[in-house]
Amino acid sequence: MIVLSAEDVAALLPMEAAIAVIEAAMRRVSAGGAELPLRFVVPVGGPNCMGVMAGALDAPHVHGVKMVSLYPGNAARGLSSHRGAMILFEAATGGAVAMMDAGPLTAIRTAAASAVATRALARPDAASLALVGYGEQAWHHLAAIRAVRPIRRVLVTGRNPGRARDFAERARAAHRDLAIEATGDLAAAVAAADIICTLTAAVEPVVQGAWLRPGQHLNIVGASVPSRREVDDAVVDRAAIWVDYLPSALAQAGEIIAALRDARRSEGDLPEIGALLCGRAPGRRDADQITLYRSLGIAAQDLAAAHHVLVRASAESRGQPVRL
Repeated sequence: MIVLSAEDVAALLPMEAAIAVIEAAMRRVSAGGAELPLRFVVPVGGPNCMGVMAGALDAPHVHGVKMVSLYPGNAARGLSSHRGAMILFEAATGGAVAMMDAGPLTAIRTAAASAVATRALARPDAASLALVGYGEQAWHHLAAIRAVRPIRRVLVTGRNPGRARDFAERARAAHRDLAIEATGDLAAAVAAADIICTLTAAVEPVVQGAWLRPGQHLNIVGASVPSRREVDDAVVDRAAIWVDYLPSALAQAGEIIAALRDARRSEGDLPEIGALLCGRAPGRRDADQITLYRSLGIAAQDLAAAHHVLVRASAESRGQPVRL
C-alpha cells in the first residue's frame, strides 16, 4: 500500500486536472456507473462530527471509503476543518492499495465540482465572483472558478470582516491580475456578483433570494446536513436547481427538503449535473435565468480524484510504501 501526504495529494491533483476528473465522474454517476450509499455522520462532541463515505465506480473500476472529521473550529487553529483519510482498494482481490490525506482531496474535488457546474450553467461572460466565506474552500473555489470563467473582480464577504480582509490580502498576492476586495456588506456583494459561492458553516441562511438579480449563478456548498442551510426559501423559489446526486439532495439538503415538503418543488425539478453533461437534462434556459448548483459532495468524486492521485503517484514514484 502507498501512503500519500497532504503535500503529495496537492501536487498530484492540480485544479485543471481535478476539474476534468470530476466532470467525468459526474457523467458516470448519472449514467448509472456508480454504487453510492448515502454518507452517514457520527456526532463526536459539540459541533464536531465524523462522516463516512463509501462507494464504487465502474470505469475504471475503483472502490474505497473516505473517513473524515469535520471540526468547524479548526480554522482558529490554522488547520483544515476537514481532516481524515481516503483508502482505495484494488479490484482483483479487494486489498487496500492506497491511503491518502482526505483534507486536500476533499477541498480540491469540491471546488472542482463547483467549477464543472459553473462551466455548464453560468453565463459565458460571467466576470465577477462573490465568495461567501473565507476559509480553505474559498481559496480553492477562487482557483476553480477562474479556471472556467473570465473572472476579473472578486468580492470576499462573511460574518467576520477581519477574516475576509485577511483572505483578500492573501488572495491578491496569489492572483495579482484580479481585483479582489473584502466587504462587510453581504447583500451588496451577492447582488454585484455574476457567480456566487457559499462556503460557510452557517446553520441559518446567510443568502436571501431578495438580493439576487437575473442571470446569476450560485454554487451552494457549505451545508451538508439537513439541519444547516446557507440560503433561504426565496433563493430556492427563484432559481433553477441542479444537484450532484439526487438521493443525497433528497436526504441531506435542508432547503430542498423544505421545498419538497411544502410542495414548492418536485423531484422532477432537480436534475443531476451529470445528466446535463450527458445531454439528458436541460441547462440554462436564457441569459436572465438564475441557476443554482447544490453541492453536497459524493463518494464518486472522492474515488475519481483519489484514483487520479494514485495513478500519478505511481508514475512519479511519490508516496511511502507500507506493507500490511
